[in-house]
Amino acid sequence: MFEVVIGLEVHAQLNTKTKIFCNCPTSFGDEPNTNVCEVCLGLPGALPVLNKETVKKSIAFGTAINAKVNKKSIFNRKNYFYPDLPKGYQISQFEIPIVEGGEIIIDFEDGTSKRIGVTRAHLEEDAGKNIHHGSVSHVDLNRAGTPLLEIVSEPDMRSSEEAVLYLKKLHAILRYLDISDANMQEGSFRCDANVSIRPKGDTKLYTRAEIKNLNSFKFIQKAIDYEVARQSAAWEDGVYERDVVQETRLYDTEKNETRSMRGKEDSAEYRYFPDPDLLPVIVPDDMMEECRKIPELPDQKRDRLVKEYGIKEYDATVITSSVEMAHFYETMIAEGAGAKNSTTWLTVELTARLTHGLSLLSSPVDAVKLASLVKRIEDGTISGKAAKEVLDYVMENAISIDETIEKLGLKQVSDDGAILEIIDAIIAANTDKVAEYKAGKEKLFGFFVGQTMKESKGTANPAMVNDLLKQRLDN
Repeated sequence: MFEVVIGLEVHAQLNTKTKIFCNCPTSFGDEPNTNVCEVCLGLPGALPVLNKETVKKSIAFGTAINAKVNKKSIFNRKNYFYPDLPKGYQISQFEIPIVEGGEIIIDFEDGTSKRIGVTRAHLEEDAGKNIHHGSVSHVDLNRAGTPLLEIVSEPDMRSSEEAVLYLKKLHAILRYLDISDANMQEGSFRCDANVSIRPKGDTKLYTRAEIKNLNSFKFIQKAIDYEVARQSAAWEDGVYERDVVQETRLYDTEKNETRSMRGKEDSAEYRYFPDPDLLPVIVPDDMMEECRKIPELPDQKRDRLVKEYGIKEYDATVITSSVEMAHFYETMIAEGAGAKNSTTWLTVELTARLTHGLSLLSSPVDAVKLASLVKRIEDGTISGKAAKEVLDYVMENAISIDETIEKLGLKQVSDDGAILEIIDAIIAANTDKVAEYKAGKEKLFGFFVGQTMKESKGTANPAMVNDLLKQRLDN
């Protein structure tokens, strides 16, 4: 009955060493109000000076999303009053942003894809942080002046699933470009979701609610789903115009609900005007050309991995979903591990063991060690089953793969004589089953394989076991 309309605004903190208009550091987690100066405190007479690196990083992003990068852009003052904004205005870009237009392609599990338009990406300074303790509030201005790239999408998403896919692709692009750490827990990648509904077939845009400061893919999806359900119920109950108003809402993660925070301002209420302390930003041709030289992006890397290594497109999509996993995988390949086995042992086996806050970056098994494990499977030193035991052990102990194989006695037996000795003993003890097998009950072959592997404690080379059993049983 209803169609969902979603547009997203993402604030990505740029990973510069200093703030956007002063030399204060952008360190996260320092003592409150220690990384501040006259400029980011907004003291009278202090003049902002633009950080050149923020412009370079913006150009790289615009290039990555096939956008127009403006040679000339302008900073404005966005006026509003809040405790974490000492100047009483925020320096941002409005009429002429650094990046205009662009697109992000999202990929679905069924192999289809969809283009999501990007309206603009503009530079601005972050505000400070309010900390509330009961009836008392404190303000930490360390974050005030931190450089942000605000990325605004077109209202092209039609479900919370599409919104999350868009955000994950955007997150990956920022990380591949190395222009933001995009750490959601630390607030370096924050999302505001604009959500509305309309009758299917209608092209009109109805009243939207903005859900503010979402910083988890899981909660973003839940918040959007809740808001869609709230607006749909209001429409069906005949109270849509009363209950659905243009406003900013917060998402309560514990109650799984959105609630009203404040009325949503229009741009006119911010009284934008060009900042008189900052000249227009003019990008020189040589700087533009240099900043357009960007690294390989997720989609390009995915296509290359499929072509070069013959892995499935789905697997390549998983591997390239984060720059950390892509680098991990390519390091394994460079170490001599096979492409297909590397895919399995990285995306399935190791990933399943990264629990309790572990990530690829903090994993006790790095790419070189996992490649060593894969190579021991491929050269027949251990079986795939034994390799899982080895991986479990090295996740808990700082020891090499080869030392672990020796310590656990998991080295695969590939000696014909030793395996034949086990096979002959099993055949001698199961003459009745041998007779049944020779009489045509071929399924019993699996019984003999299982018994041989059991007697060898899993160390016998499975391929050799199969070959030698066939020789004995078929004679």
